Amino acid sequence: MTDRVVLYDTTLRDGTQREGLVVSLADKIKIARRLDEFGMAYVEGGWPGSNPKDVDFFAAARSIPWKNARLAAFGSTRHRSNRAESDPNLVALVAAETPVVTIFGKSWLLHVREVLGATPEQNLAMVADSIAFPAAAGRETIYDAEHFFDGYKDDPAYALATLRAARDAGARTLVLCDTNGGTLTDELVAIVRATMATLTAEGPEVIATFRARSTATASAAATPTWSASSPIWNSRRSTSPSPWASSAS
Repeated sequence: MTDRVVLYDTTLRDGTQREGLVVSLADKIKIARRLDEFGMAYVEGGWPGSNPKDVDFFAAARSIPWKNARLAAFGSTRHRSNRAESDPNLVALVAAETPVVTIFGKSWLLHVREVLGATPEQNLAMVADSIAFPAAAGRETIYDAEHFFDGYKDDPAYALATLRAARDAGARTLVLCDTNGGTLTDELVAIVRATMATLTAEGPEVIATFRARSTATASAAATPTWSASSPIWNSRRSTSPSPWASSAS
């Protein structure tokens, strides 16, 4: 365990999603430099697979001497029909040449089926393949478990299975995201503790930290690390036994 808190800033992604806010390439570079001067350990620069401005930002960032920050490129898991090495999003993430790549994936079966149009098994493969691709290229890889708490309430075993897929594929940090921000503190803490208790029994010691709406915590430790936040209650919670339970859980 560690008592060190390492900050991961998402201003250049989460912070620029408000209506009416537009920043230029020069603005993004200035903001990133200020965050670096402030002492942020991680600065997420945006999603290179989504728009040319973020591609240009990462190209410009390569020539900047960063004093404190490790830059992160952000993106999603591969499309269910693509191989990781030919998925445009993953190719763009590696091409950004950042030391850190952060990938988000689905934890909630509702979104797996209705948003991705994938089977539960396909989603687990998508998570694993998408983490393994930048990890194999030498990038520090962070996994954002989107809607984790919603997914955990619906099917705890499947939500945990998505974390295992990311961990086993090489994710250094597992971020438990409360994407909608609806879980109260007591419930959040209980889910985080249960998640850590289950997965730490299966592998290396992990470190618990917390993720807010627009900032994430991470750790530079060599073992997998954690961060967390909270969700809305899911009335579709399954009461039937899940096939995703591990023998170690």
